Amino acid sequence: MGGTQITIPNPPPLPSHLPDNVLDLAVQIQRQKLPDHVRESLRAFQRAGCYIAASMIFLRDNVLLQDELQFSHIKPRLLGHWGTCPGLILVWSHLNVLIRNHNLDMIYVIGPGHGAPAALASLWLEGSLERFYPGEYDRNATGLRNLITRFSVPGGFPSHINAETPGSIHEGGELGYALAVSFGAVMDNPNLIVTCVVGDGEAETGPTATAWHAIKYLDPKESGAVIPILHVNGFKISERTIFGCMDDKEIACLFSGYGYQVRIVEDLENIDDDLQSSLEWAVAEIKKIQKAAREDNKPIVKPRWPMIVLRTPKGWTGPKEVEGQIIEGSFHSHQVPLPKAGSDEKQLQALDGWLSSYKINELLDDEGRPTEALTRVLPEAEKRLGQLKTTYDPYTPLKTIDWKQFGVEKGTDESCMKTAGKFLDKLFQQNPKTLRLFSPDELESNKLNAILDHTQRDFQWDQYSRANGGRVIEVLSEHNCQGFMQGYTLTGRTALFPSYESFLGIVHTMMVQYSKFVKIAREVPWRGDLASINYIETSTWARQEHNGFSHQNPSFIGAVLNIKAEAARVYLPPDANCFLSTVHHVMKSKNKTNLIIGSKQPTAVYLSPDEAAEHCRRGASIWHFASTPDPNSAGESVQDPDVVLVGIGVEVTFEVIKAAELLRSIAPALKVRVINVTDLMILIEECKHPHSLSKPKFIDMFTADRPVLFNYHGYPTELQGILFGREKAERMDVEGYQEEGSTTTPFDMMLRNRVSRFDVAKWALKRGAEKNGEVKGKLEELLGEVDKRVKEVREFIGNEGKDPDDIYQLPKFE
Repeated sequence: MGGTQITIPNPPPLPSHLPDNVLDLAVQIQRQKLPDHVRESLRAFQRAGCYIAASMIFLRDNVLLQDELQFSHIKPRLLGHWGTCPGLILVWSHLNVLIRNHNLDMIYVIGPGHGAPAALASLWLEGSLERFYPGEYDRNATGLRNLITRFSVPGGFPSHINAETPGSIHEGGELGYALAVSFGAVMDNPNLIVTCVVGDGEAETGPTATAWHAIKYLDPKESGAVIPILHVNGFKISERTIFGCMDDKEIACLFSGYGYQVRIVEDLENIDDDLQSSLEWAVAEIKKIQKAAREDNKPIVKPRWPMIVLRTPKGWTGPKEVEGQIIEGSFHSHQVPLPKAGSDEKQLQALDGWLSSYKINELLDDEGRPTEALTRVLPEAEKRLGQLKTTYDPYTPLKTIDWKQFGVEKGTDESCMKTAGKFLDKLFQQNPKTLRLFSPDELESNKLNAILDHTQRDFQWDQYSRANGGRVIEVLSEHNCQGFMQGYTLTGRTALFPSYESFLGIVHTMMVQYSKFVKIAREVPWRGDLASINYIETSTWARQEHNGFSHQNPSFIGAVLNIKAEAARVYLPPDANCFLSTVHHVMKSKNKTNLIIGSKQPTAVYLSPDEAAEHCRRGASIWHFASTPDPNSAGESVQDPDVVLVGIGVEVTFEVIKAAELLRSIAPALKVRVINVTDLMILIEECKHPHSLSKPKFIDMFTADRPVLFNYHGYPTELQGILFGREKAERMDVEGYQEEGSTTTPFDMMLRNRVSRFDVAKWALKRGAEKNGEVKGKLEELLGEVDKRVKEVREFIGNEGKDPDDIYQLPKFE
């Protein structure tokens, strides 16, 4: 801690200058004294849980301390995080009583995911590990030995909560997302309560800071509730936390302002009475808010939802002090409090004393099973925190509709987004409780506003959009949108996240963390399918010329490409009908991360709905109408082209088509093949992605040896990596977004990034001349003609401040 050592454990915050009467904002309740048998059962659960959690970090043998503890019993690598575990186990034990008392459906989301030992210990005690891992982690001495000795070693549970952990719906590595995920989970789940522990370190993150506002989007008539517990144990890895340095007055003011009723639990001497009474209060407040909305039909305006602030020492019940350093109540307990237990006699003795203090043999019978005194606190099996079906097999598929009824006429200009909006409007009508859209305040701008024809926004603090069952949540926090989508999807429903292209990168690592969770979930036999998570990117760099360079960034494509092939899907449909077909497909897909990129501006429609369906099914096809005709086969194009031009993306495909039109006019002898790729993954080398084209099919489409230009929407290096390993990849050139931009015109963006029709045409002439003698003989003249046209367009843009009026005329091929 910067050379500074704390002088007392669990140091109090410095006093604030707020008036004392603001403490009236903190909820005071009449605490109820727990019956002795309930308190004894809670304490037994807590002691056993802490013993198991600590043992998981340290012991490779002698897991019940039946022999004298020796160095050989200590794991060679000490991995795990102790500091948060006692608090997490404390909460778990009390949630058992709460669920049992009220027959609740409850999920426990643990923000400090590095507290996996606490979760796993509790899951073993309640029998959930035995249910999902029979014969491996049974509730007996063998199962307990397996749990303790295999933790954080190959073949055992990892050090952080993940999809292998029963009851979990949240990847526990990167901090900041637990609260938003919790709120997403309860949306349209009216009988569900999620208790979400937010560590005071996690509470410093930006995503958590904005997620506190999620209560403002929770309609109590149709959705469940979240009980946030801010766990203030005062320390991060090596420093005190912001919230640990805030006194009760500051805490009460902050969260009251957010809209919560704040109950501070900090009576360590009577912690069980204090915490259980506070949880009972929270449930009563939730029921009052929900009753007003559901039964009385008089929803409370700006209801103040309950939350708990739990102050307990970091590493509570662990070693007090080691070698002159304060451990309990300091950052030294964050991970491994006794890091030299495997080699230092004093630390080994300290570990022995620590573990022995829990008296584990009083809590297990002769077979190693938890005693009745411990298990009587547990709810019925299907209600236990590790066994609620909503957490592991919840998927409800959407009722699908025929997308073709929303198709548009071939040969017209139509907006992909406007067209898709009409389809989605109908899809929302068909699925009023299992489909939601989360958007960062861009629905109108992105021209998806047809969705609002039969639903509304859901913002409970706005008198114009509260209590109306709206399916659309718009909040200017991409983190909240992503977290809501994750929670909603992981509890069985389907969601859509449209965004400006340049700002989806804000949730890059959230998407990656989620994809990791789903990857592992697919390998766990007891977890069922999930809907895919679905992103729509629009307001792309190609049409963000009015907002400028800051709004021009297609990098989220690369983020999706980097996740596992089984999940990664990137689609760049070229027109409105293909976009419709793709949206229809992804909304019924499962277990994928889908990214669809399209234009909100009217653009050319090349294919009829039937043609679009077939094109999307294949993922790519030769567009004969834009290619050089085969004189011997009507409707087909030449089999031996001089060059192959490929468009991937709406605007850049239009430029390819216009280049083909130009080439047919000025160089009719050049034989051109035009291809559109709508499913980016087909280009990946054979066998490395489920959608990859086979080698024969790839050669049949792209030829075996002809020059190929890919005019690509994203960064060229992404596509170059994809094409690596394909047949004679050195003949393939890639142009794409070159990180060139400004506030300019749409076509100037094409020119600046070398993806305009003129750039494509010049490439085709140069490479075509290598094989075509007629073109070679006129090459300089032809290139001069193209340069002349470029100059004319640039001069027009410079003089008029806009693109030429004919620049976006639909291409015509005679």
